[in-house]
Amino acid sequence: MIIVPVGKPEIIMSNTGEKHNYFGWPTAKRLQDSRIAVAASGFRLYHVCPFGKAVIAFSDDEGKSYTAPAAVIDTVLDDRDAGLCTFGESGLILTSFNNTVEFQRECNQSNLEQGNENGKYIADYLDTVSPEEEKKVLGSTFKISTDCGKSFGELHVSPVTSPHGPIELKNSEILWVGATFRCDDAFNKGEEMLFAYTVSPDGTMTKVGTIGKAYNEKGEMLHSNEPYAFQLSSGRIICHFRTEQNFTLYQSISDDNGRTWTEPERLMPDNGGAPAHIIEHSSGVLISAYGYREQPYGIRAMLSTDGGESWSTGHVICDGFPSDDLGYPTTVELSDGSLLTVFYAKTKKGAPCAIMQQRWELK
Repeated sequence: MIIVPVGKPEIIMSNTGEKHNYFGWPTAKRLQDSRIAVAASGFRLYHVCPFGKAVIAFSDDEGKSYTAPAAVIDTVLDDRDAGLCTFGESGLILTSFNNTVEFQRECNQSNLEQGNENGKYIADYLDTVSPEEEKKVLGSTFKISTDCGKSFGELHVSPVTSPHGPIELKNSEILWVGATFRCDDAFNKGEEMLFAYTVSPDGTMTKVGTIGKAYNEKGEMLHSNEPYAFQLSSGRIICHFRTEQNFTLYQSISDDNGRTWTEPERLMPDNGGAPAHIIEHSSGVLISAYGYREQPYGIRAMLSTDGGESWSTGHVICDGFPSDDLGYPTTVELSDGSLLTVFYAKTKKGAPCAIMQQRWELK
């Protein structure tokens, strides 16, 4: 089984020629009305800056064209990774997270020291954010739509975060497997890192399970984060998550709707790539796409034909990008059975990151 790219990567979300022109960390999702939605963090200056907004765009022609990105979560802080979860007949959850003013000041220090013109611009903005404003919105955030993303309700805060958000299970529960929210991006120093919560349509969350710690071959505990869980047609839930020290993927499985999980097992060698997003193709093949940050920088996938018991890794969706600031792919199956993988990357050296897509076929 091989991946066959169709055409070249295309930019679908950017702000070329403008000051706020960095876009990253997208999620693509097929909606109940057949449109494709893409959410991302956009209108930024850098990888970390206080101007990020969680935005959404829509395609009603199988990804050939998209609406302009519109802000859904736009707090006074840096609204980052944007996830999407459909539920029911017309429900849609858009997720994000942010971090503290103090953390953003620390990240901006190098701009100030180097005399970068944006350094003072960022610092001046951060001076306008009061502690009260920060406290009101700080966290792993999400909003809920009941009309397929045409409008969204109030801002909710979650105890866990993940790049691509929760999923709807076959029993209609909404399950969110995420990492404990850390407002300063600090590594977890001991407790289990990944938890499963159910989400009610009103935004209420209830903890239902825990994924155990991941270890390397030396028995050292790894920092686990950025999980994504997917339920197979069989009902089994597979979770792939990133381990920070060695930038690779581990897998844990649940057969009881996220209440209990198997011991995490490593899927790839060090620097194999992360984070992942899983779909089940109409052929029955499982596809887990991830970012590859070794040269040639690009987007890869692992494939499974036995329900996740084994994986064939390293299949190239696209590569040859100029920087390792890329990844967070998600994949949507198109009406003809081909695939559309959405991710973020730089188009050329020195350019800001943009949201891109690559069409491909599974043969």
